[in-house]
Amino acid sequence: MYDPTVARLTYRALLGRRRALILFALPLLLIVIAVAVRALSGADDQVASDLLGGFALATMVPIIGVIAGTGAIGPEIDDGSVLYLLSKPVKRPTIIVTKLTVAIAVTMAFSALPTFIAGMILNGNGQQIAVAYTIASLVSSIAYAAIFLLLGTITRHAVVFGLVYALVWEAVFGSLVSGARTLSVQQWSLAVAHKAADGGDLVTSDVGLPAAVILLIVVTAGATWFAGQKLRTLTLAGEE
Repeated sequence: MYDPTVARLTYRALLGRRRALILFALPLLLIVIAVAVRALSGADDQVASDLLGGFALATMVPIIGVIAGTGAIGPEIDDGSVLYLLSKPVKRPTIIVTKLTVAIAVTMAFSALPTFIAGMILNGNGQQIAVAYTIASLVSSIAYAAIFLLLGTITRHAVVFGLVYALVWEAVFGSLVSGARTLSVQQWSLAVAHKAADGGDLVTSDVGLPAAVILLIVVTAGATWFAGQKLRTLTLAGEE
């Protein structure tokens, strides 16, 4: 279910000059802000939680997920080069799983690590805040990569739809509309983070841990399966 050649090509596409600049920009901005906040206000657990939750988890992680998830397959579908890949003796599920693995790895590397570094700068992991939000970033990276990889297979405007979901649904509706929070990857990952933070009051979620874990698994598996089905349909269309 993993092909090294497909993985190498996907890494090369994702870490090209233009995308790499975007991928590095947000983590760098987070760390710069963390340094400035620590210098101005000192170590403050509430401030650390607000910054990591409001910027890192709510904005940085989904945007990086959009870049990695859609970029793993979207450009190949847009320019038609995916048909060349599909003509090779590689199973379609293997292509999807390989590209998803790469997208997850890139999203984790550019979101979880900077989140941990920023958390350590802000309050030295007081009340397990840095670890909790790092875990939330890792967990949400998996779901975001799967969702945005699926978008990359079904629409040519995957980046636009991905950004709308990340910035409007997650950041706006997820913060203001209580019902929308139940269907938020951010809230699911916060439920896991809440457990990692020993149930403290600084890292909270509107979704219970059992429901969050189930939803994360179902959405990730469902998006991966559906992306594979869409790739099969695309293959048939290309052969016809």
